[in-house]
Amino acid sequence: MFSARWQIDAKFGHKQTVIDLMRRWEHEIGSQVGIADLKFQMMTGSIGAHEATVESHQQVQSLAQLEEFFAKIARIEAHAKWGKEMEPYVVSGTSLWQIFRIVE
Repeated sequence: MFSARWQIDAKFGHKQTVIDLMRRWEHEIGSQVGIADLKFQMMTGSIGAHEATVESHQQVQSLAQLEEFFAKIARIEAHAKWGKEMEPYVVSGTSLWQIFRIVE
């Protein structure tokens, strides 16, 4: 099992807007690709992390499941539109995917 983590940094004063847009993505786009089945969580920096960081976590059983998730969202036109809407509120170059193996 894997935890797929995506993080971005919000521009100063825009963290709540980024959170709101991420929640909208979760409900409008993520719901189309079964995000609820991936134990989707969202978190923000607090102690020992950048306060501007907004991170999402999704659990997948395999890397193949993650690839399937990526393929599905790539086919949704609203996902591309959402990305363009999010861009003005995010620090350029901070988008980062990290995949961790969950040890049980």
